[in-house]
Amino acid sequence: SKNKPRDVQVFPIATNTRILRSRSWSRLRFEIEYALAKGTTANSYLIESEKTAIIDPPGETFTQIYLEALQQRFHLEDLDYVILGHVNPNRAATLKALLEIAPQITFVCSNPGAINLRAALENPDLQILVMRGEETLDLGNGHNLQFIPTPNPRYADQLCTYDPQTEILYTDKLFGAHVCGDQVFDEGWEVYNEDRRYYFDCLMAPHARQVETALDKLADFPVRMYANGHGPLVRYDLIDLTKAYREWSQQQTSADLTVALIYASAYGNTATLAQAIARGITKAGVAVESINCEFTEPEEIRVAVEKAGGFIIGSPTLGGHAPTPVQTALGIVLSTATNNKLAGAFGSFGWSGEAVDLIEGKLKDAGYRFGFDTIRVKFKPDDATLQLCEEAGTDFAQALKKAKKVRSPSQPATTVEQAVGRIVGSLCVLTAKEGDRSSAMLASWVSQASFNPPGLTIAVAKDRAVETLTHTGNKFVLNILKEGNHLGLMKHFLKPFGPGQDRFADVAAQEAESGSPILTDALAYLECSVQNRMESGDHWLVYATVESGKLLDTDGVTAVHHRKSATHY
Repeated sequence: SKNKPRDVQVFPIATNTRILRSRSWSRLRFEIEYALAKGTTANSYLIESEKTAIIDPPGETFTQIYLEALQQRFHLEDLDYVILGHVNPNRAATLKALLEIAPQITFVCSNPGAINLRAALENPDLQILVMRGEETLDLGNGHNLQFIPTPNPRYADQLCTYDPQTEILYTDKLFGAHVCGDQVFDEGWEVYNEDRRYYFDCLMAPHARQVETALDKLADFPVRMYANGHGPLVRYDLIDLTKAYREWSQQQTSADLTVALIYASAYGNTATLAQAIARGITKAGVAVESINCEFTEPEEIRVAVEKAGGFIIGSPTLGGHAPTPVQTALGIVLSTATNNKLAGAFGSFGWSGEAVDLIEGKLKDAGYRFGFDTIRVKFKPDDATLQLCEEAGTDFAQALKKAKKVRSPSQPATTVEQAVGRIVGSLCVLTAKEGDRSSAMLASWVSQASFNPPGLTIAVAKDRAVETLTHTGNKFVLNILKEGNHLGLMKHFLKPFGPGQDRFADVAAQEAESGSPILTDALAYLECSVQNRMESGDHWLVYATVESGKLLDTDGVTAVHHRKSATHY
């Protein structure tokens, strides 16, 4: 289905209300939130009453097909309002095209949205209705829309819209998922669990505090359906998904370690890097407090930095400099953060990256330790860059946790832990490759799980780099190590790798059919395909079926791992 052409699916969802789903069957763009590569839908809505309104037209890759689909069903000359849940630069092309056909449009957005909109359309004279939360917009026949600003660091202008006539809540970025299909609603919603959780982890976890505030504001409305910005509409799973958002947010806000992630973004690239770094930190069990310094009071930055175990600053370079809000934030950090806090710096740039050099230099001069090598990205990030950022974030979080452990000495193993440690596992190396990304890990928690089809489970710690490549549909190779020569390979894959570093540079390997490396010194290998995964404490339990495999040495014996206790290798 990845090669299907893009299209727009139109479907009635309530009285006078239709959805236009602009569908991309392949991955939309290089951002960590699309990494599961199941395509996505950009959901837009049309309410036709005495007055008419469009909610959330899609980005520029869909402009043409979206306008065609709209014009087949509706006279654009009659359009009254365009309501925007958030304004990002890639929507500008669609909005400009709409204005050319229908210059009479009034835009409806939040106050920060109005500022972004005038900038994005390079037009100070737009007709804009600013909604701060108490105003309503009456489209007639009971469609008297209410507005709820739900800002967060990534989208300071986010605005939700509620229609009391249909009891639909238009939730913009909240409650979405990046999956593409024919299904408009979420019947059989269990199939979306993993996608919705991943979407939350990428987009919502780094500002869980603001998500909790949004959930409080939205709780007052009687809602029959969430009309979100991406993926299937939430109708059947409404109560459970709302509860899950609460629980997942609380997991973040109650974490004992946080990282202050401070950035500004000119064209969205620095924000894209920030999001990938944040994903790496949160998957390692450390919370992120995202701070977009263009929209944050100095006092709020100070408090976040004081509370955090470490901080990371990201900046674009504009005309050879860091933007003023970043310079201000850097000043606050230098005067607030004791230099035993872990530091990091990153940024994207077009021609030269002076801003990143400036930040790194000032932090080095002040004596901070760095949690990862400074990340500089030219133009738009690609998959390999996103992997580098995610792994750098995880390294940063692990360094923080290590420092905390040193301060609290470890306890001797209990008899239970010693007994659990006797669960014996064969020593294996899991290898995976997808496009430009590849990774590996040493695994001993491996167990056969099914005869027919032949299948196995592997426990993968949430903070492992390879975790990203073990989602449903991914393929990997399980290399079973051989007693006698396993120590070399074990040592190689146990050593710490830098973010984005090639794990296979110094080992004998050939490619399996899926592209994943086969270690030729192993006893045997199995080519596997992930069927599903279950969250189990600090690990994911990954179930995969075996598609093919081979014994490489008929006389060899499996290397087995004997552990001292359940908490030690």
